[in-house]
Amino acid sequence: MLPLIAVLFVVAAVCPFAVRRLGRKAFAVIAVAPAAGVGWLAAQGPTVVDGGHLSSVHAWVPSIGLDLAFRMGVLQWVLALIVLGIGAIVLGYCTWYFTDESLGVPRFAGTLTGFVAAMLGLVLSDDLLLTYVFWELTTVFSFLLVGHDPTRRAARQAAIQALVVTTLGGLAMLVGALVLGHQAGTHRISDILDQPPTGVAVTVAVHLLLVGAVSKSALLPFHFWLPAAMAAPTPVSAYLHAASMVKAGVFLVALLAPAFSDAPGWRPALLVLGTATMLLGGYRALRQHDLKLLLAYGTVSQLGFMILVLGVGTRSAMLAGLAVVVGHALFKATLFLVVGLIDRTTGTRDLRRLNGLVYRMPLVAVAATLAAASMAGLPPLLGYVAKESVLAALVDVARYDDGTGLQGWPGWALLAGVVLGSILTVAYSARFVWGAFGNRNVPEPLPVRRVPRGFAAGPVVLGFSGLFLGFLGGPLTHLLEQEGEAFPAGAHHAELSLWHGLGLPLGLTVLVLVVGAALFVVREPVAQLQQRLTSDWSLERVYRFGMRNLDRVAVEVTGVVQRGSASAYLSFILLVVVVLPGGALLLGDFGSIEVKLWDSPWQAVAGGVICIAAVMAVRSRRRLRAVLLAGATGYGTAVLFVFHGAPDLALTQVLVETLALVVFVLALRRLPEYFTDRPLTRRRYWRMALGFGVAAAVAGFLVVGVGSGTATPVSEQFPALAKEFGGGLNVVNVILVDTRAWDTLGEISVLVAAATGVASLVFIDARSAGIRRVHEIPYPTGVVKQPTQPGRRAWLAAPRTMSPESRSIIFEVITRLVFHTVMVFSIYLLLAGHNAPGGGFAGGMVAGLALVIRYLAGGRYELDEAAPVDAGHVIGWGLFVAVMAALLPMALGATALQSAIVDLHIPVLGDLHVVTSALFDIGVYLVVVGLVLDLLRALGSQIDRQIQRERREAAGLPVPTTATATGEVSA
Repeated sequence: MLPLIAVLFVVAAVCPFAVRRLGRKAFAVIAVAPAAGVGWLAAQGPTVVDGGHLSSVHAWVPSIGLDLAFRMGVLQWVLALIVLGIGAIVLGYCTWYFTDESLGVPRFAGTLTGFVAAMLGLVLSDDLLLTYVFWELTTVFSFLLVGHDPTRRAARQAAIQALVVTTLGGLAMLVGALVLGHQAGTHRISDILDQPPTGVAVTVAVHLLLVGAVSKSALLPFHFWLPAAMAAPTPVSAYLHAASMVKAGVFLVALLAPAFSDAPGWRPALLVLGTATMLLGGYRALRQHDLKLLLAYGTVSQLGFMILVLGVGTRSAMLAGLAVVVGHALFKATLFLVVGLIDRTTGTRDLRRLNGLVYRMPLVAVAATLAAASMAGLPPLLGYVAKESVLAALVDVARYDDGTGLQGWPGWALLAGVVLGSILTVAYSARFVWGAFGNRNVPEPLPVRRVPRGFAAGPVVLGFSGLFLGFLGGPLTHLLEQEGEAFPAGAHHAELSLWHGLGLPLGLTVLVLVVGAALFVVREPVAQLQQRLTSDWSLERVYRFGMRNLDRVAVEVTGVVQRGSASAYLSFILLVVVVLPGGALLLGDFGSIEVKLWDSPWQAVAGGVICIAAVMAVRSRRRLRAVLLAGATGYGTAVLFVFHGAPDLALTQVLVETLALVVFVLALRRLPEYFTDRPLTRRRYWRMALGFGVAAAVAGFLVVGVGSGTATPVSEQFPALAKEFGGGLNVVNVILVDTRAWDTLGEISVLVAAATGVASLVFIDARSAGIRRVHEIPYPTGVVKQPTQPGRRAWLAAPRTMSPESRSIIFEVITRLVFHTVMVFSIYLLLAGHNAPGGGFAGGMVAGLALVIRYLAGGRYELDEAAPVDAGHVIGWGLFVAVMAALLPMALGATALQSAIVDLHIPVLGDLHVVTSALFDIGVYLVVVGLVLDLLRALGSQIDRQIQRERREAAGLPVPTTATATGEVSA
């Protein structure tokens, strides 16, 4: 099962390329994948029909007990057939629905195929958490599909509405899944259903799961998102209504009903909401003139009907409910595909403008009529068989209880609600057929294009399938009754049949058909009555009112906390630190705490220097002095690390402080020399108070964290574990690239995001747009080009392009002497970091400082000469190498980021100790080097260009638009 789902996701990823290459004909090729899945499911049919189950389990996240667990019984098999079968037909239908000029078709193809894969994973998953993963995937895919055309405001609003509503329900479902799994001791669905837990917590969890089901299946009060989703292309509507997301809630109710239908509140919630939704959807459908919207409200009504039947919780109701699910998938897919066909051939879906289509597309009209008749419950179609079985099941509940507690007036009231909803169903079904294919007078006849055979094939096949299955009540009963065996036997044997004998169910069916037909005949007076009863109040208006006020609150809050002031942002962050954890520090009882001021007097000296530098930094009015003093506090911290015996941390601290100083100095060139010339305000005292509060809070955290421990620190085991499992003696490096490698991967991802943000703010063009080699740049005026020997390349050539007053010969000589040594040292730190101070981060910082030396010696051209590559490429390759290092162990049967230790003996060189985590460290090295290069180009080269351009403007010289002797490129 996992390979089938994986293949569909792979096909989804390939779809955009296939559509760009083959055009809309690629849909026919894409449809082969779900069609092949139908063939595989058919091959498993005998096993499932005989009562067997297929299951597979693959470890995924063992730490939280999350496995890729799949299980297929009758319910899952039937739903999987619907998901893949209708998915294949809809994809094939897209071949004719779209044109080669349609916008966004490649993306659409991939998204729709991914939707099919996610829905298949949802119905086959046997783990509550995995079910939630696929549940939310269907939400995301539906959001993308509904908002397929971002230029249409209706599509954007409908997509956001569907996302908000279903995600809200999904979050409730997640909480319910976590609580239920905790109470059951497992998240494996099959185990929970075999031995369902009980208790108040379980009841709450089940109702939270039902919130997810109700929101997903568009029941009251969440029903309004589904009609709005009709802004999506018609193939999406067909699949959404017939086989995918809205069926997810129905599936969840059917899955949980055998174990939890007797839970307190289950039946009242589902029966009341189902009945109300069925009536509301049917009533709204009678008012619609858009055929697609008519079907949308019809789906809302039918979803309420299905949830109602499955929520009853009896053997006969389960059998009838599953038959309704199958019948609904067939007739609703048919009708939506017919609407799309009509829209494409006539240019409208307004039934007031359509006329006589039965003569232009007779076969399509027959298929649509069969589907509408099945929806209305006319014999001998599957819809009739299912609905007749529903009425029989509800009559048994009203008369004999069947273990539901609904005997008497509650059962009869439920039956009356279903009968009334079925009458509305007959009326809007007739309205659809009459509106789409009826022959009547219209203001202006519409031109109708020819219907391609392939375009009509899908709805015709599905429409006639409902007729064919109507005669297979016996085999369907044998297949579906297995799901009802978990319920006690009812008053009568449950079966699907065209003939249940003379009785109340048959009489109710006749009543439904007659009254429904009469309601259609008097449609004009009914429409006038509905018009008079129309109210502006609706749950959708409540939703929009709530969203508007939420947006308004967000704007106000943003206006307070997001002022465009870095000091304000920092103040809010630090205030939260002082109030929340600081308050907990004051209120907590931590017992006796032993405080040791220092291990050596030299630590006190270093601490005193840090404090003096910090005080002088905050009192300094010059920016550069403040930066240097802040750097002094960092170097002082490095000294403390040395006194504590942590040379690795000290090395990293020194490197970071040095690079930070360089970056600050580069940026300060564009800032005033002094912080401000304005007189001091009261805000200064507020900032002083906040600073003292933060200092006190942080000091308290450190004292409590270090002094209140009573257990043996786990860090005492790190040296032995680092050598045994990490293959290294440097505990810090082993932690970074092995023990907590996931954290490191996340941190370098943040570095990549930061570099991207800097580049987007500074670079107008691509990062590589300003990279130029020295030999491409003419020498500035007054500088004589020195001849070089043929074939000999001058090293450190860029300073020769600079004016004499801008050069430092001593610094150039030093650069010539130390650059290569520094680069070799950075490689040494990279390779030796597993057993000695160093590592990928420290090595990358040292290499970055080597680039800083080249930049300071020769300017931006020397930087480009030293690293003539796009910094973004270096960063991207670094992240790629780190991710590959994380995934490679999985390909070899291990877990992600698991290290392997290899000891080799190489003649001459001797013994070589290699740990595979070094590959991860190389990725870190490249990311850091790329980040430093990006910062130098952003805050060094780019500012150099700006300064040079301003000087030319101040001197009255023209600002060049192309590269000149100075290499200046206009913005």
